[in-house]
Formats: sequence, structure tokens, C-alpha cells
Amino acid sequence: MADDHEPLEQWAERRAARRPRQGERRPISLGDEPQHGVHVHPDAPRGIEEWDGQDWVPSGTATNLAAAAAATGEDAVVRARRVPLPEFGRLPKMPDPYRPTIPFHRLIKPSAD
Repeated sequence: MADDHEPLEQWAERRAARRPRQGERRPISLGDEPQHGVHVHPDAPRGIEEWDGQDWVPSGTATNLAAAAAATGEDAVVRARRVPLPEFGRLPKMPDPYRPTIPFHRLIKPSAD
């Protein structure tokens, strides 16, 4: 992850590298159900969206996931290659476990003996 003092030009380059290319297509789920991953319900119809440089716009439909994958072609592969993966050994340090700042002491009630 970039530090807080990254120059704006470098940030803009990283952002541009992650954004879709104009004309890139992706499949989406259709129907009244909430949006899921594209792999959910593989036999359900799919919509095809195309990136116009500003927003994803509808550009067609497909009968199922296999037809949608054929319609989008290499766009999914190109999109997957743009995702930056962390370098080996460069993951953030695991946070320390929470420990309260005020010590907790259990009250021991005197016995009625």
C-alpha cells in the first residue's frame, strides 16, 4: 500500500492502471435477486456491460455464464492481470491483540460463615 506522502502523479498512475480500459466488457447477474458473484447460479441469464470510459453501460445479454464468458472474451483475463498482488513478505504486520488499559479485578464476596 502506498504511504501517505505519495506524489499525486504516482497515485494517478496507479489508479489509471487499475481502471478498466474503454470498451472492456464484463458479465453481470440479471434478475430481482441481490447482486452476487458472477459464478453464482451459472445457468441464470447474464447481462453484458461495457466500460465507456466513465461508467459501465449495458451492451447485451447472454443465456448463461458460459455464453457470457464467451462474449466477454479476454477482458476478464486482462482485468485479473491488473489486480496488484502484494510482494512476498510485504504483508502488513499483524496487529497486537486487544488488551484493556484498565486492570480488571473480580470482587470476591465474603462468605457468610
